[in-house]
Amino acid sequence: MFSKILIANRGEIACRVAATCRRLGIRTVAVYSEADAQAAHVAACDEAVCIGPAEAAQSYLRGERILQATRECGAQAIHPGYGFLSENAGFARQCAEAGVVFIGPPPEAMQAMGLKAEAKRLMQTASVPLVPGYHGAGQDAALLKTEAARIGFPVLIKASAGGGGKGMREVQRVEDFDAALASCRREAQSSFGNDAVLIERLVRNPRHIEIQIFADQHDHVLWLFERDCSMQRRHQKVIEEAPAPGLPDALRREMGEAAVAAARAVGYVGAGTVEFIVECNEGGAPQRFYFMEMNTRLQVEHPVTELITGLDLVEWQLRVAAGEPLPITQAEVRCSGHAIEARLYAEHPEAGFLPSTGQLRRLALPPHVAFGAVGAEGIRVDSGVFEGDTITPFYDPMIAKLIAWGETREQARRRLRQTLAATRIAGLQTNAQFLHRLLGVAAFAGGVLDTGLIAREHEALLAPPSIPQSLACAAAIGAMLEDERAQQSADPWSAWSPWSICDGFTNGVLPPRVFRFDSPWGVLACTLLTATGQPLRIHTPGSPQPQPFACSAQSTRVNDVTTEFALVLTLGDERAQMSVVRLGETSFQVFSGGEQVTLQALGADLGSSDGGSAGGRLTAPMPGRIIALHVQAGDTVQTGAPLLVLEAMKMEHTLSAPSAGQVSEVLYAVGDQVSEGVELLRIEALKTEDLQA
Repeated sequence: MFSKILIANRGEIACRVAATCRRLGIRTVAVYSEADAQAAHVAACDEAVCIGPAEAAQSYLRGERILQATRECGAQAIHPGYGFLSENAGFARQCAEAGVVFIGPPPEAMQAMGLKAEAKRLMQTASVPLVPGYHGAGQDAALLKTEAARIGFPVLIKASAGGGGKGMREVQRVEDFDAALASCRREAQSSFGNDAVLIERLVRNPRHIEIQIFADQHDHVLWLFERDCSMQRRHQKVIEEAPAPGLPDALRREMGEAAVAAARAVGYVGAGTVEFIVECNEGGAPQRFYFMEMNTRLQVEHPVTELITGLDLVEWQLRVAAGEPLPITQAEVRCSGHAIEARLYAEHPEAGFLPSTGQLRRLALPPHVAFGAVGAEGIRVDSGVFEGDTITPFYDPMIAKLIAWGETREQARRRLRQTLAATRIAGLQTNAQFLHRLLGVAAFAGGVLDTGLIAREHEALLAPPSIPQSLACAAAIGAMLEDERAQQSADPWSAWSPWSICDGFTNGVLPPRVFRFDSPWGVLACTLLTATGQPLRIHTPGSPQPQPFACSAQSTRVNDVTTEFALVLTLGDERAQMSVVRLGETSFQVFSGGEQVTLQALGADLGSSDGGSAGGRLTAPMPGRIIALHVQAGDTVQTGAPLLVLEAMKMEHTLSAPSAGQVSEVLYAVGDQVSEGVELLRIEALKTEDLQA
């Protein structure tokens, strides 16, 4: 076994690898960019080496610099994690030439499976089922369009060297093919340095089910059950589970055996995942499966497999790379219970799941185990960030993976939903509410899954917060009053002393206090009223008259500008337990039962707010680079017309016209890097007769 390894990655996967190494007594070396000097993965390792600036291309993707760091620190092996260099056959060869063990498959196997078209030709030879499509080397646009017509629309264009949902476009009509192909190629070139694509028939009622395989250097190959990864947005997984609900045992065995055949066909060694698209009937029952691709690395979702099998896959990776045989046989692989994982991202679900950047001003999770077997709560969290860290535009915006295990699927689902409801994150946007709602959708709860479920439930999943406006306002006011009480409690004659606030009664007459909040519902106005010997009363939106109000609170001071309040509110006949995170003087993030809403306190003299509306301006929803402009000054556009394409985190985002009008000014050019919130172009409203002309 190795005595020291270098982890050529960052974030939660670097922390995950370090945790197993620590348990095994293996010293670890972290590499980090200048932006990650204080990152969690640096603290998790025994040593750390800076390898370059923030941009991944100048740090985490610099193979020669990582090898130099390996030699300097005396590490015997490199664990690549996932992403970055984990599936780079050239880097694996460089490691071998330098006498450093690459903890992963042989470069030949990686290269064979790295190009989707070549991999599918190999799978056809190995008798692994394939989706009908075009996997040829010819890449002329006219040829690809002809092949798409031969296959029959709708089709799926996929980057041959792709993965993670990048470089993938669904095309419903032949008229849309050219634009989709061009966009797919740009994204593929940006993400993988290769714009080759393949085309496949779009499978109806599909489920995404993958098989975890493991192979050693002694010709042993095992499959460790499956994972259902059908819950996806933008072709990227957000919830994964094991085993797959409703998968017949006979089909499960066929898929496992096909995965082993795929691994043997390329001489595979180490951890790998063979992904299949499973076609279901109208009732959702799996019917047949097709090979999709093989990921030649450890997957993001590997924890669900670990929890149902009781195995540490990172430990297996280390032992196999050191030349040891697999410790068990296929007959000894066991499945116990059910596990579900949710990927908690910093992103805007309501804005097309665009990544969100900013500081994690509050990051509070319920009781859990980190990176290992679960305890009594049945909850595991894999995370690579601390409270106070900043989510930057340079890397994947994942905050944590929340994994629940249960004796049954329903128990695991309920545990994960409760965990999301108890999670408190403030300072940036997250998908926590979206995930909580998704776990509660009837089809998901019943195990009736397919990759189109999120799209079908889009309206419910992205609906405005269900927290009543009156309670949201009352919670924010309760937090304000508790903050004032805490600051002034030493003065018994203070207007907001414990005598005034704690029990909701007053001993004097005070003038009404007016509060105004900007919110997703618009501007909300509330009035706090007092009278001698009477309970506090609040006049809230939607209420015909003031209602009695009382609030008890426990506060947690996070730092000088952030406080969390656990509140028990009584508003009229309603009683509610809620949490509020106050950021500075004016921002209040309200949490209740998995739902959340942000209220922004307005000045007393402000009667309205634009709610963030940009009017006739188009602003950047996130930092990125402009890669295409569809309009120029003077053009007339309709609402929803595509204006430009912004590339961020190697994904393309088309920005559309917020209103009809004439483009008066384009402020940036193709190739320009822009910051979040900057004005990109201006649109002037046209007169009615101009729009009708």
